[in-house]
Amino acid sequence: MPHPTPPPDVKAAIDAAPARAQAGLWALRGLILDTARTLPEIGPVTECLKWGQPSFTTPVTKSGSTLRIGCPKAGGFALFAHCQTTIISDFVSAFPGLDRVDGNRAILFDDPAQIEPARHGQLVAHALRYHL
Repeated sequence: MPHPTPPPDVKAAIDAAPARAQAGLWALRGLILDTARTLPEIGPVTECLKWGQPSFTTPVTKSGSTLRIGCPKAGGFALFAHCQTTIISDFVSAFPGLDRVDGNRAILFDDPAQIEPARHGQLVAHALRYHL
């Protein structure tokens, strides 16, 4: 099933990213939306900009913690979770040494090929169900 067209500000934010990161950001967006489709208990996912980054929330059920995608200052692209949750640390504990991380706030990528849908989809699912 194709993904919905993103809101114009979300599309503009991804299109404004460095060319090398854009494919990765689109891939992370797809992973988040595909994972959300498998979780009926979370309700609809809304895309918006938060802190200038594409963000994904579950406003109807409030089941999830916000996920964001963007480009860290060090380059590449990243999947960000709220740093005051255990989302990243739980993921790193489950899959030690497999990803570059930025503390308790992000998984860092250099190439879209580094995104493993099954594994990184678990992080997304955990975030989208965090408050359940």
